[in-house]
Parts: sequence; structure tokens; C-alpha cells
Amino acid sequence: MDFDFAAEQPKFLMLMYGLIAFVLVVGGLLLLLDVVPAFFARRREERLVAAAANGVTLPARSRRPGEGIFALFFLLPTVLLLLIGLVVPAIRTTLLSFMDGRSENFVGLDNYSWMFSEDSIVRVLINTLVWVLLVPLAATTIGLLYAVMVDRAKFEAVAKSLIFMPMAISFVGASIIWKFVYAFRGAEQDQIGLLNQIVVWFGGEPKQWLLDSPLNTLLLIVIMVWIQAGFAMVVLSAAIKAIPADIVEAARLDGVTAWQMFWRVTLPSIRPAMIVVVVTITIATLKVFDIVRTATNGNYETSVIANEMYNQAFRYGQSGHGAALAVVLFVLVIPIVIYQIRNLRQQREG
Repeated sequence: MDFDFAAEQPKFLMLMYGLIAFVLVVGGLLLLLDVVPAFFARRREERLVAAAANGVTLPARSRRPGEGIFALFFLLPTVLLLLIGLVVPAIRTTLLSFMDGRSENFVGLDNYSWMFSEDSIVRVLINTLVWVLLVPLAATTIGLLYAVMVDRAKFEAVAKSLIFMPMAISFVGASIIWKFVYAFRGAEQDQIGLLNQIVVWFGGEPKQWLLDSPLNTLLLIVIMVWIQAGFAMVVLSAAIKAIPADIVEAARLDGVTAWQMFWRVTLPSIRPAMIVVVVTITIATLKVFDIVRTATNGNYETSVIANEMYNQAFRYGQSGHGAALAVVLFVLVIPIVIYQIRNLRQQREG
């Protein structure tokens, strides 16, 4: 079979361009990591030798003449990516929140007043508040209790893997699993939903769980707690194991009960880890989208800010409303991030 070079030429050129790009990128990185530092090191050594010959002691900053530029060279791509991917979109979204649905006319604060005057959007805000209050509290509590109960147990590794396993599942996959749990069939049919089957076993009537508000919101929250409890358990379990043994032994010698040990020793010792867990889960909860989108599509009064932002901007063509919801979501995250930063600074100072 003859080789048709003309037909294969585009593929050959693409392969050559790829190889050239690879050589340039790898060569550039090697040059950057080897030649450039060696150049600055040689310059620094020459300055130190010249200063020592003249009996001059250079300040600490003068001993590293090129390191600032070298560090800036590495930081520049990150700064550019932050500007392109975060800062510029945030500014543009904020500007769009003051425009109409077609982003043509300035409407001031109309989009924000719309959020608090429209009953359906008020329900969205209330749902988001319920999520933020319940999910971190429930997930952290379950993770903490589980970590304490299985700590140093015989089958600790197996027990931890069982509750951590949902973390390996995407939010969409978890939502599909739980939709089967909540699945409904008529009373005359065999139930495929676990929850309805349990109700039938106890003599009750099956019901469409995801249609009744506000119960459906609580059932969606269960999915998020099921996923995040494993994360809380792993972090808090590591914190419990990091408690100094001498503190535990001193408490036992003082004759404290298990309950006193938990409240007076374990809980104060793992407080920094608990703050990290609560903050992380809270931010993830504020941004929740996949669960609501997959389970109910935001219908039956289950929508949250992230889901409604998508609906307004991409389904209904109201970019101003969607941008306003995005700004509100961003504003809600800021205090949590500031609190976490201050907490980390206090830990470092301590």
C-alpha cells in the first residue's frame, strides 16, 4: 500500500509543530531553572567578593540583586491568570448587575430591589440561608461524632472508609443515587425507592418526597451532608490523633469522664481544625448547584442562588438579574474568607 504524503502532510505538520513547541517549552523551563539562577548567583558572588576586597559589608537586600526580578518572573503568570480569570470577570459581572437584561441600559439598583420584591427570589434566598445554616452544622457534627467513636477502634480504617467513600462521588452522581432513594411509584406498584419502601413496610402510603416544600429542600440537604460528612471526619480525626498524649494522660489521671474528656480536652484541642472544616463546607454550600440542578432542576421551591443565577442568565436571558445574584453570592463568601484569613493569622502568631 503506497503512502500518500499529500494526504498525511497536515498530520505530519501538526506533529512537527507539537514537537517544536515541546522542545521550546521544556528548553525554556530548563533555561529558566538552571541558567538564570546560575547567572544571578554568579553576579551575587562577584558583588560579595568585590565588597569583601574593599572591606565593605553589603546589606542583606544588596546580597540578592536579582532575586526580586526572578520571583516576579514566576509570579507574573499567576497574577495574569488571576486578572483574566477572576478580577476582570468580577468587575464585569458587577457592572452587568447595574444593567438591564440585555446589558444595554443602566438601571441602577433595580436588579437588587427585584431580588427582595419577587416572592420566588425571596424563597431562593431563604433556601440558601437554610442550606448554609444546616449543612455545615450537620456535616461537622456527624463527622466529629464519627471520628470520636471510631478513634483507635479495631476496624477504624474500614469504618472511616465507609463514611469517606461518598467524597469520591461527584455531586451529580450522588444526586442521581439519592433520586433513586426518593423515587416514587403508585401504591399498587412495587417501590424502587428505598425511602418509600421503608414507609410501605411500616404500613404507610408512598409519596413524592421531592414535590413537597419545604421537606424537599431538607431532603436535598441530606445529600450534601452525606458527601461532606466524610471530609469533616477525615480532618477532625487527624486533629484528634494530633492531640499530645501527655494532655490526654494528665486528664485521665485527674479522673475525668469520657464526656468531660470530650468537652474539656478534645473539643478545645481540635478547635482550629473545626473552624477550617466549617468554613470550607460553608463556602461549598453557598456555591451548591449540581445537587439542586440534578435532583429537582430548582422546581418545587428548591432553587438556591447558584441555580437561580444560571436560570436567569442563561435560560431566561436576564443577564442583569443573573449578575446581581452572582454579586450577592460573592458578597456572602467574602466575610467567611476574611474570617478564615484572620483565624490563620492568629494561629501563626500564637
